[in-house]
Amino acid sequence: MTQTATTERQGLLGSVDRYFKITERGSNFPRELRGGLVTFFAMSYIIVLNPFIIGGVPDGTGAFLGGGSEPNFPLVAAATALVAGVLSILMGVVARFPLALAAGLGLNAFVAFSVAVLPGMTWADAMGLVVLEGLIILVLVLTGFREAVFRAVPVELKLAISVGIGLFIALIGVFNAGLVRIPASLATPLELGQDGSLAGWPVVVFLLGLLLMAVLMVRRVKGAILIGVVAATVLAVVIEAVANLGPRSAENPGGWSLVQPSLPASAGDVISQPEFSLLGQFSLLGSIEKIGIVAVVLLVFTLMIADFFDTMGTMVAIGAEADLLDEKGNPPGTRQILVVDSLGAVAGGMGSVSSNTSYIESAAGVGDGARTGLASVVTGVLFLLATLFSPLVNMVPYEAATPALVIVGFLMLMQVTGIDWRDYEIAIPAFLTIILMPFSFSIAVGIGAGFVSYVVLKLAVGKARQVHPLMYLSAVLFVLYFAIEPIEDGLRAAGVLG
Repeated sequence: MTQTATTERQGLLGSVDRYFKITERGSNFPRELRGGLVTFFAMSYIIVLNPFIIGGVPDGTGAFLGGGSEPNFPLVAAATALVAGVLSILMGVVARFPLALAAGLGLNAFVAFSVAVLPGMTWADAMGLVVLEGLIILVLVLTGFREAVFRAVPVELKLAISVGIGLFIALIGVFNAGLVRIPASLATPLELGQDGSLAGWPVVVFLLGLLLMAVLMVRRVKGAILIGVVAATVLAVVIEAVANLGPRSAENPGGWSLVQPSLPASAGDVISQPEFSLLGQFSLLGSIEKIGIVAVVLLVFTLMIADFFDTMGTMVAIGAEADLLDEKGNPPGTRQILVVDSLGAVAGGMGSVSSNTSYIESAAGVGDGARTGLASVVTGVLFLLATLFSPLVNMVPYEAATPALVIVGFLMLMQVTGIDWRDYEIAIPAFLTIILMPFSFSIAVGIGAGFVSYVVLKLAVGKARQVHPLMYLSAVLFVLYFAIEPIEDGLRAAGVLG
């Protein structure tokens, strides 16, 4: 390489460094690239899971997503990866924050099982509601309202949100890996492994991956999480090749939870031609004539509340893990983060893959060193490549990826020391926030419980003036959110809602 070429290369790297503030945030290019790769592996399950959630449910007319009479999972998978890739890159470039986006779990289930299945509703109508919800949130961001609500939250509650999410993703990790399961007898909500004991090679893969990550972290080995994911994946592929365990089911409880690890049968199976015909299949206002304006308003409100506050908790948790929060618990570029996230809902609806939102699994990449938006760009590029290399993505089973979530959950839990547990006025709301996220399997529920209890306790002790007006508004909205079904039932009884 000539001196001129070397100088130009150094100049380009320097420009990238300054734009993303890589050195300023104490990071470097290898850490950002590695962090983006880890985040992708932690999130890549959505390429498989989202099609099963929204692609396997017929709408109110009996048609599946894409318009056929049978599920078309590859079609949904390609669109899922494409939208996630574009939005993750956008987050990295615009907000310069290590946060990746993809189809939101919980939101996609709500769209599939509570919206699209309504009589007469089509998938295009359901996705139109998602677009509408995203546009409303975007307006709230551009007017400064969403950011103002975020800044009105006390710093202790923001810490509690981060801790609660840590427990939440740790639960996701151990549950998806099969370390804890719902017992067949339903005698308890969860139990250890199968019938209260550990059994099956997939659990062994999870435990060895978890222990390897822990050992490497204790020894301060760079890339500990990524090394653990790769090593566990290799082990899983070998075990599957020898033992042929197959997918987990009631008849085969010792199988893999979702992705069955295996090498592609041939070179031709590595690359597949993606189809993106789902893009643009939405009807913005078509649902009004199907279910009425009142039902539309209620559904959009429900989607909006969950989307609105989930991201707030996620970006605080990621910012705290990356040590990027200011003294008030706010991450840098809050407005830009919220704008891109709002566009995620719009793009998800337009792409017919459900609302895309910021992913807490981004904490896996942050835990491995990512501190800037360059990591999100890397994750986004990998999602785009995944539209072509889906067989390779399917090599990584839950049992190999989810140890990263448990490790990151531990790291996020350490922030619990920032809460003054002797001050009951904030400690009780913080406690409710923390426990209800994993117990209800919902970030929004935990945040809502914390907000409502905080306002109630401040009013009870005569400190109403210490509560920001937007906290009162948020608490009222969460009360409506929690009572949405009784409200709907009352409107149906009154003949207002069909």
